[in-house]
Amino acid sequence: MKKSIILLVLATLIVYACGGGSNSEDSSSTTAPPKSMIEEPKVDDGKGIGQVKEVSLNSPLKKDMVEKGKAIYEMKCAACHKLTDQRVVGPGWEGITDRRKPEWIMNMTVNIDEMLEEDAEARKLLKECLVRMPNQNLSVEDARDVLEFMYANDGQAVE
Repeated sequence: MKKSIILLVLATLIVYACGGGSNSEDSSSTTAPPKSMIEEPKVDDGKGIGQVKEVSLNSPLKKDMVEKGKAIYEMKCAACHKLTDQRVVGPGWEGITDRRKPEWIMNMTVNIDEMLEEDAEARKLLKECLVRMPNQNLSVEDARDVLEFMYANDGQAVE
């Protein structure tokens, strides 16, 4: 008799532990998790990962922005990136504005860590170069000036 009672108690506990004892008509606990808990697949729009979603390009380029961008390049970028297609530590910059969207270029400069973690093209560059680009702590404004300089390097007209 004692064994029967113990078995009955154990069976009841197992049923309740597995959710079988609920009389609630709400079946949300057995359905898919809420949308907020499901990670949406990221769509690769070529703009990269980060705060820069849209860039308005200047045509012709603004001379003062090009000059600021050149100064930043010389101080923070030139040791690893050449203005030709030559790869040193990082890839050369020649033709970069033809290969990448301006948003991607800016996100790569201001949001490097997340780009290297989540952006497929940035990850390919890391595999190719074998050296992780350091965070240069550029502001979005600095990155925009560097972008303007990159367009000038690729032959765009400067006013």
